Amino acid sequence: MVTNDKIIPLRHYGRWVSGILLIGLMGLIVNAFIVGQIDWSVVEEFFFSTALLKGLANTILITACSMLMGMALGVIFAIMRLSQNPVSRMFSGWYIWLFRGAPVYLQLLIWFNLALIFPVVNLGFAQYRMVDVMTPFMAALLGLGLNEGAYLTEIVRGGILSVDKGQIDAATSLGMTRLMAMRRIVLPQAMRVIVPPIGNEFIGLLKTSSMASAIAYTELLHKAQIIYFVNAKVMELLIVATGWYLIVVTILSVVQVGIERRFARGHAFATQRGFLETLRENTFGKRQRCGA
Repeated sequence: MVTNDKIIPLRHYGRWVSGILLIGLMGLIVNAFIVGQIDWSVVEEFFFSTALLKGLANTILITACSMLMGMALGVIFAIMRLSQNPVSRMFSGWYIWLFRGAPVYLQLLIWFNLALIFPVVNLGFAQYRMVDVMTPFMAALLGLGLNEGAYLTEIVRGGILSVDKGQIDAATSLGMTRLMAMRRIVLPQAMRVIVPPIGNEFIGLLKTSSMASAIAYTELLHKAQIIYFVNAKVMELLIVATGWYLIVVTILSVVQVGIERRFARGHAFATQRGFLETLRENTFGKRQRCGA
């Protein structure tokens, strides 16, 4: 039976009101920064300064090195955590408990001041002063890398457990060792589960690296602090540092989406999204489809 009834879409007045209020609030915040006592010429002057660009390069360097160290430790300790050897499982558990339990800031201070406990590093055939070995870069690498490794251990372990255990049994029945089966069969499949949280960890590590300024590592924030200690333009330099962090995080987010799509090929739930669609979903949320 055909009717001529007109379908009237449901009006969401609450969404319109909340949207208008949020836009108004954003406008007030932007206007407050525009009329506030901020010298925007200083922001423009130092945004591409050589000192801050060197600090940015050091930030990216320590982040990449710490992530590589954390990934290596994460894979090793995840395998130990799943090992049939009780000593390996216990040692891995202690590592996770220790480095996840202590704050990153505290770990950085401990490594940087290690010379107070061990003034000399004695290798038997050579001796070195700890203050020469434990440079700000080395202290930051150990503090950030060991802490990151503890978190990545659990991420990698979860990825390994997502692979059917029968595949390891099948590989060992074909003559592979458990380590070979882990490297050739399990880890490549586990990457689909491991990669997304690792991307988030990398972005988080980039921001956490700013704590290394406490041990005089010359990363982006430390360089900004050195400059505003001289010219007293505190907020202006902090705005510059914030801008660079946002730029790098945005680039890393786009790279993360590309890597996730690469590893999701052939997966039952994989979706091909373009850059504009990804940007829209990150900005406004996922679009609801009728009948879903």
